[in-house]
Amino acid sequence: MLLFVGVIGFTATAQDKTAKIEFKNDVIDYGEITKGSDGVRVFEFTNTGAVPLVISNVRSSCGCTIPKKPKDPIAPGDTGVIEVKYDTNRVGPIRKTITVQSNAETPTVALKIKGTVVANSTGK
Repeated sequence: MLLFVGVIGFTATAQDKTAKIEFKNDVIDYGEITKGSDGVRVFEFTNTGAVPLVISNVRSSCGCTIPKKPKDPIAPGDTGVIEVKYDTNRVGPIRKTITVQSNAETPTVALKIKGTVVANSTGK
């Protein structure tokens, strides 16, 4: 009977050995920005799990948005960023999704950017 309880306890502990990704925000609102302005923003996250977090892939729903993932694993308790560069030479609404794949407990996370690019006042 005692051995059985020990096996259950070990199984529960083994399942807790995962990476967990928690984003500070899962939406970045550019608001209203001028054509040609800086389109770089960052999604900050923390690995709240018990093992290193490895981000294997980050992709955008459009070629106008270029995401950049961390190269190295993120240790438990450490923070990291996913950089996103939106092409602000395209006037109009911004509604894009960035998909993050990792070894986290939730292996796929969708992040969003939104806002509006407006023509600059000189008409360019």
